Amino acid sequence: MALAPGDSGEAVRQLQRRLGVAGYLPANIASADVYCAHTQQAVVDFQTESGLPATGLCDEDTWTALVEAWWNLGDRPLVLRSPHLRGDDVTELQRILSRLGFDCGRIDGIFGQKLDRALNHFQLNAGLEVDGVCHQSTVAVLRRLSRMTGDGPGIAHVRDAEEARYGQPLVGRRVAVGQFGEFDELRQSLNGALREHGAMLIELPDGHASDQSRTANLLGADVYVGFESSPERESRISYYAVPSFESAGGRSLAQLMERHLRDVVPRIAVEGMRLPILRETKMPAVLVTLGPVRMMTAKSARIAEAIFLALSAWAP
Repeated sequence: MALAPGDSGEAVRQLQRRLGVAGYLPANIASADVYCAHTQQAVVDFQTESGLPATGLCDEDTWTALVEAWWNLGDRPLVLRSPHLRGDDVTELQRILSRLGFDCGRIDGIFGQKLDRALNHFQLNAGLEVDGVCHQSTVAVLRRLSRMTGDGPGIAHVRDAEEARYGQPLVGRRVAVGQFGEFDELRQSLNGALREHGAMLIELPDGHASDQSRTANLLGADVYVGFESSPERESRISYYAVPSFESAGGRSLAQLMERHLRDVVPRIAVEGMRLPILRETKMPAVLVTLGPVRMMTAKSARIAEAIFLALSAWAP
């Protein structure tokens, strides 16, 4: 699904409805069913708060985030299944369990194995039926207990910060390097430096984020580094972050990369985002968004060296 200013019809109506329910668009906008300026601004606001590129266009990632924002905790039973349930209700469940001391992994809005174990442990400790299903009775107890806790970051944040504090040696580490575009030369240069210094490389398929994240997760990568191009001259290094959680390891690696790249790539920033590749990978991950391919290809060797140095410093 891709919608842009000027489009009209049922798809735009559905977009406006979801933006309205999420609180980003008044119900009585002047140009209903037309992708008007109000709709575009609402999309920008939603993208900004959701950690997505604020393009004002409703692309696949934006639509998916809007669909997930539709769910509030308690609207539907939550349980481990395949494919995994996703949504803001799953995020809220993870956030509450983490604050109560039940480690469900990082807060990513995906109902996986760690969340299933944490939910079962919570139900056992709370004297509830241990069925691994978060239904209304479980939600009621969760909300009651959460009102008795403080507003700390929760065990997920503490564990992630501790892992980032101690770091990991580069020798023997599993490093997954992926790309979305035409940066084969850059990837090969980085892979060569990593292999020479004892890292174990994980080969990833080019293209879709789900394929890369699935492979990196399945093969137990310790860190993910991805590259993509952009028509803009400004570059960005992104790590996973949402309002209730951020990857401390991803943030520290992104900051190190920015320091090493600032003399190679002008106008580069670090930003926490909710991009699919950062959300779906289970290890610290960064996505390096570079400028136009032709401009950056000439700097492939220097960019690869800077990123290698950042990885070496991040993993002493």
